[in-house]
This record gives sequence, C-alpha cells and structure tokens, in this order.
Amino acid sequence: MINNFREESLKHVGGIRGSGKCLLIGEVAQTHDGSLGAAHAFIDAIADAGADAVKFQTHIADEESTPGEPWRVKFSPQDETRFDYWKRMEFSKDQWRGLKDHADERGILFLSTPFSERAAEILSEIGMKLWKVASGEVGNIPLLKRISASGDPVILSSGMSDWEELDLAVETIREAGNPLAVLQCTSAYPCPPERVGLNLLEVLRERYGVAVGLSDHTGNIYAGLAAVTLGADVLEVHVTLSREMFGPDVPASLTTQELRQLVDGTRQIERMKSSPVDKDVAGDDLTELRLIFTKSVVASTGLPAGTTLTAAHLKLKKPGNGLPAKEIPKLIGRRLKHALKADEMLQPYHIDG
Repeated sequence: MINNFREESLKHVGGIRGSGKCLLIGEVAQTHDGSLGAAHAFIDAIADAGADAVKFQTHIADEESTPGEPWRVKFSPQDETRFDYWKRMEFSKDQWRGLKDHADERGILFLSTPFSERAAEILSEIGMKLWKVASGEVGNIPLLKRISASGDPVILSSGMSDWEELDLAVETIREAGNPLAVLQCTSAYPCPPERVGLNLLEVLRERYGVAVGLSDHTGNIYAGLAAVTLGADVLEVHVTLSREMFGPDVPASLTTQELRQLVDGTRQIERMKSSPVDKDVAGDDLTELRLIFTKSVVASTGLPAGTTLTAAHLKLKKPGNGLPAKEIPKLIGRRLKHALKADEMLQPYHIDG
C-alpha cells in the first residue's frame, strides 16, 4: 500500500522521482490573496526550490459557506465577512486549468484541496491526479466519496479529527481502493514544537498500514527534517515568497529559500538512510588517514640496550605506522635488545623474546 501510494502519486511528476523518496509539497493555500499572477509566481518559486508538488485550495463560497461563517482571524480589511473573503479567493475553471498547465510545464505535481463537491468536480475536470483532504473535511463523507471515485491517490490530513472520525475517513477511502497517505497535522498557525506530534507518525503507520507524513505548520525546517528522518513518506509545508507578505498563513510558512534548504536536507537524509555504513569496511577505507592521525609507541628518552621497560619509558606520538597504543601493556616489563633514541618508534625486533 505504501509503495503503491508513492508510485501512483510520483508517476505524475515530470522527471519521475524514485520509490523511497519523500513527496515534498509546497502549500500556497490562500497566500496568493486572490491574485492569479501571484499564484503563478508561487508555482515558479516552488518549482525552483526543488519541491515535488505545489498545492493550492479551491474555494467556492456559495458551495461551502454561509454568509455568517465566522473569521478564524480577522486579518483582511478589504473583506467585511469571511464569506466575502472566500468569494475573492475564487478562480474560474479555466484559471485553475492554467495553473495546472503551468505546474505541468515546470515538472511538478499540481494539487488543490477542494472544499466542496463542486470544487472537486472542477479539479477532476482539469485532470488533477492527486487529492488532498483538508483537516476540516475529514468528516465530510460525501466529499470523500466524490474524491475517491477518481481512483487517484489521496492524502488525508488529520489536524482536527479524533480517532473515530479518522478511522471512518480511512475506511471510506480504502473501500474505494485508492492509494492513501495519512498526515499528522496540528491545526495551529504557527505550531509550537511541543505540539508537532512526531510520535504519531509511527502510530498512524501501525494503525492503518499506509503511507504517512507530516503537514507542518511550525514555520521552520526542523520539524520537517525530523519527520523525514523518522521515515515520513509525505511532507507538506506552507510557503511564502516573503515574511512581509499579507495573510494569516505567513507566520506558519517557509520562505522559498528555506524551502530550498528543506528540499536539500530531505534529499541528503534520504541518501544517508539508503546508504548504511559497515564500520569495519569504513575503517579499512581510512588506512591512509589512520597512518597520519593516529599515534605509535615511541621511546620517551634515549634508552640503552638491556633496559627493562616501564610506563615512564614510553609515549604515544604521530604518525601511526608503528606499534599502536593497545600494545603498551604488553611492553611493560620487557627488555630492549637494541638501544633507542628519544622519539624512536618501537618495533617488534627491538624487544627481547
């Protein structure tokens, strides 16, 4: 199931990444602030940073909200209500198609989270091939069934769900046979380190037997790198073009430069994890360095032949091409067959018997 999710999702990325790679998603959400031009700029920036996918959110106010929907944070002086804000965030189907075409041209996967069945229909019509279910939609079984009907891979966020609700969502998608990934997510913006919940990656993997990952809202790269080290199959982070941009998600976002660091760190971690080191073999490869940096047993002062060696007669000095330090206990009490100069390395033929 895990490999199936990776293969089915990554095969849609231009220049296919290999199995075993973490799918790294740059989340724009609403940070484009309703500007189609800004949305396109995000695609270029996220592609340039090396991420696998760019993700938006598809809102249709009349399909998902009532005029009385409250603000999470009243941040927008130009929108009197939350409903007005969602209206301003809407793109047409042709505009969404243009954004997907742009992502295709840049060789990264296009995702947009639908917040209504109509939004899912639009995204299906433009050919989107990987679905993301937002934390607040996990209990929306009609939407889950509409998405699952595509047969395409699904990423399920878990930030607002208890186990009972999450179990039902996973069962619904599994019954349809879609490849599935479940993400640990804490719906706090930004999320403090002690609430990230990295421990839940393994819990999710054991409970559902599917690909797992992290939807990260910390606003820095550390939680993401830790998740990759722990074997996350998917990593989603919010992205902003600048810390000075407008919008409620900016404090929980990475800049595009930080996203580049996260991508580079992720790929290095993957290389480390896929390349186990044999300590004995690694030691053999360091023979020349050992000769330079390790030490050998030498005479601490000039010693005449016949000297019975004590610890005071011996020192350890570089280079390491003589008797090693571990031989010192065997040398104590032995007699010299040959005289030694100060700093002269002891050799087996110097020792009587």
